[in-house]
Amino acid sequence: MGRYFHSNSVAYASLACGFTMMNSIFSFYYVKIFLDHYHVSQAWFDVAQVIYLFWNAINDPLFAYWQDNSKLEIFRSRRLNVLYGAPLFALSFLLAWFPWGDYASHPWLAGVHLLVALSCYDAMFTFIGLASCALFAEISDKHEDRLRLTRYTQVASIFGSSSVFFSQVLCDGLNDMASFQMFVVVIALISCWAMYYTGTHVRTMYDNDVPDPVDIESPSIPFKGNDSSGKKKLDSSEDKEDSSALSSFTQFKQIAQQKNFIIFVTINFMQIFQSIYMSNFLSIFGDELLPQHVMSPFYRKFLYGSAFIIPQILVLCLSPVVGRKGYYCVILWSFYFKVFCAVVVFMAGRHQYMLLSLFMLIEGSLPNTIFAFFNLPVSDIIDADQERHKRRLPLSSSVFAYNALFTKPAQSLAPMMIVAILDRNHYQEKVSGDMTTIQHQELSSAMFTVACAIPFVIGLLQILVWRPYSIRDSHITIAKHVES
Repeated sequence: MGRYFHSNSVAYASLACGFTMMNSIFSFYYVKIFLDHYHVSQAWFDVAQVIYLFWNAINDPLFAYWQDNSKLEIFRSRRLNVLYGAPLFALSFLLAWFPWGDYASHPWLAGVHLLVALSCYDAMFTFIGLASCALFAEISDKHEDRLRLTRYTQVASIFGSSSVFFSQVLCDGLNDMASFQMFVVVIALISCWAMYYTGTHVRTMYDNDVPDPVDIESPSIPFKGNDSSGKKKLDSSEDKEDSSALSSFTQFKQIAQQKNFIIFVTINFMQIFQSIYMSNFLSIFGDELLPQHVMSPFYRKFLYGSAFIIPQILVLCLSPVVGRKGYYCVILWSFYFKVFCAVVVFMAGRHQYMLLSLFMLIEGSLPNTIFAFFNLPVSDIIDADQERHKRRLPLSSSVFAYNALFTKPAQSLAPMMIVAILDRNHYQEKVSGDMTTIQHQELSSAMFTVACAIPFVIGLLQILVWRPYSIRDSHITIAKHVES
């Protein structure tokens, strides 16, 4: 592997490590800390989630149009987006873990805290996330390079995702708040440094200072001609297209009308819904469905922590399969598998604790495993859009953002729906300690039904939607990259 692509992959993987380190902690703990420690009411929880839903949806296309069309290098450069956005991302991550006052006397304050923490975190999550996704598409346009970049990313994400495991071991989760608060500060500092490294070292094939192809193992940059110094330069044909000349609505219409884009955002919405549900409620469901006398505290911590590490390992194992069969087949097989698992566990019943714990581990890992390969179809959609509309530069951030416009609401709908179901089945009584035996049985039964129904229904819908997707040969690189 060429020295350039190796160092570039390491720089990009550093971003993935820092990003995953903070996001794993936030997604795993934020619902639990606001429900069980700050005791936010369902009314305020729903208000915060609804406002977050709209902000979450509109900030993606807003930031993407800004990044793709800004005349200022600090916003147009993906590298500078990461470099200067990293400190703000780290600060927004810390907002949720420090209470703002006496929530017992001022219940509304917990709701405002949740709203501000979600909105600020998501703003920087989106800003850095869009830059990260655009970098993935712009570092190389070859399938084998992108697959190699995915492997680098997953190795880094193994370290990043271990933050949940170490928080369980070192701080006993949220049971020792002082230790947990010190832990998240350290996580924020490490993550900020990792993203700073990316911001100072990563390069794309559209940067002016990209090395000559002789230094790259897989030259995918469309070099053409020589400049006055004899060095190769980028293709600059007469019909230059300035993406800023297109209105935001025109860009949206061109991208959103593509059949493959519509198919992808539909299955992505459902995948995000399932992934967020498992990330936010794994510990809540696990504590209820897996009794203390069945599962030791160490095994419980191992279950919660490994659910964030196993996906990265599975991605490394599945990468060769994706390289041979293509991501279309692997994604489709995963949908069949989740339906099969849900049926088997539901038929076995909720008292088969070892089978249930294995099922929860699979459902906590599989959606994130497959989600890691979703950059591949999005990158193919970006390539297809660039070729179809003869764009000089790809609208990478815009495609990822329009995808997020339709899929990000799942991040709010999942916790809202699950919290509503739990509250109707006496979860507030459990938190307050006033639960009767009958109420406990009703809550456990409801949780078990939800745990089986969600992957079953989502899996069936994803199978039906994903089958017509037509970009299935991007892994056949010889056919794809022949040029006239």
